[in-house]
Amino acid sequence: MNTIPHWINGSTTQGSATATQPVFNPATGAEQARVVLGGAADVDAAVTAAAAAFETWSESSLTQRTQVMFAFRQLLVEHEEELGRIISAEHGKTVDDARGEITRGREVVEFACGLGDVMKGAFSDQVSRGVDVHNFRQPLGVVAGITPFNFPAMVPLWMHPIAIATGNTFILKPSERDPSAANFVAGLYRKAGLPDGVFNVVHGGKDAVDAILTHPGIEAVSFVGSTPIAKYVHERATSHGKRVQALGGAKNHAVVLPDADLEFAANHIVAGAYGSAGERCMAVSVAVAVGDAADELVDILKRKANEVKVGPGDAPGTDMGPLVTKAAQERVENAVGTARTQGATVVVDGRGLKIDGHEDGFFTGPSLLDHVTTEMEAYKEELFGPVLAVVRAESLDQAIDLVNANPYGNGTALFTASGEASRTFQRRIKVGMIGINVPVPVPMSYYSFGGWKDSLIGDSPIHGPEGIRFYTRPKVVTTRWPQQAQHVTAGFNFPTSS
Repeated sequence: MNTIPHWINGSTTQGSATATQPVFNPATGAEQARVVLGGAADVDAAVTAAAAAFETWSESSLTQRTQVMFAFRQLLVEHEEELGRIISAEHGKTVDDARGEITRGREVVEFACGLGDVMKGAFSDQVSRGVDVHNFRQPLGVVAGITPFNFPAMVPLWMHPIAIATGNTFILKPSERDPSAANFVAGLYRKAGLPDGVFNVVHGGKDAVDAILTHPGIEAVSFVGSTPIAKYVHERATSHGKRVQALGGAKNHAVVLPDADLEFAANHIVAGAYGSAGERCMAVSVAVAVGDAADELVDILKRKANEVKVGPGDAPGTDMGPLVTKAAQERVENAVGTARTQGATVVVDGRGLKIDGHEDGFFTGPSLLDHVTTEMEAYKEELFGPVLAVVRAESLDQAIDLVNANPYGNGTALFTASGEASRTFQRRIKVGMIGINVPVPVPMSYYSFGGWKDSLIGDSPIHGPEGIRFYTRPKVVTTRWPQQAQHVTAGFNFPTSS
């Protein structure tokens, strides 16, 4: 049985870990590896290595850092298939979907390659007689990322390329459910020429997380996961003097107006709801059918949900793979049963699906629920599975009010042919990321990713300009260079620009 170790100071190590946890193949249900579960001693070893590396890495030239990023980016291209299959085997998503997440993560690396322009400071000449002012940004030191199972490559890539390119050193604590991608990426960094200790991986559960949140040598923590844990991370880490990015859960709505192309809308909503088995924080989990759109939209969604091909992630033609664990499968299927009990119409029932040759896999098919109300558990809970709930609204105003009343505010979409409706929607909606005829509005890497309300704890979105600001701190320098022969006396009055 393969044991997945930590990666600290440029090499693999078992560290001080005495416990391990199984890593499953979700398509077969079989244990395929074990991952070591680190704790405070392993985090401390990683911090020691990262702190030593910071002394030289933070003083390296911007050119040296971006050259490493260019090389790393090329290695991600060359090894995309291999990394995609590693992700598929541990997460369950299709290989195509895994390659897609690598591509989106690589876009952040490309943004980091261009930091020479983004990191430029400002200069003000002659702000007072003989006085100039300029500013620049410097790295924080050792920073850490705690990332979820659903995107084992992409979400960490939202963090460490920017952190490293700005001169920090990084410790990654990936999900213990699919940990191998993190070690693979560490190997690519080494091939790209990144010095030992700049990027480290510590595996583990809550003990490792708490050690990161409280370690005095870590300056900042980035987190993506559920809202309750995001709140815990934010509170615990900030109480120990750290900067925190904490992105939480979601309940994303796609609002469909009667003037929309319903075939087009349904195509994209089905992809947004059932892609990656719904295990995405930007998944479409609620379709708000407005007015006369409802009945026809549900009919089309039913047809398209039944057309989704479910199977192993590495099988050609598969649209949707299994859920990540048996517990996730049971939770999602129980939620469909609860929805029926509470009065929802189960239009498509994905429960009890068995795939030939993979009978022990964690599969469930797409489920479509109609006549869902905001009081039902299927609406209130983030199910993180292939379940699409249809809520009916009488007007755009009612739909906007419904979305705004939800405690989450990560992503939302509007399907319409009306520019007026679109402008009204995007100005009134209380959600951080909005798509117009785009179901999963994840912004490009040069914009920042972050929701509102319970989807973002604190005020620090991730990657893009906000990522630069998060991983650096500013300095402002005021200078005067008096002539050698000129005697300048100090004044005791408050300085002005005159």
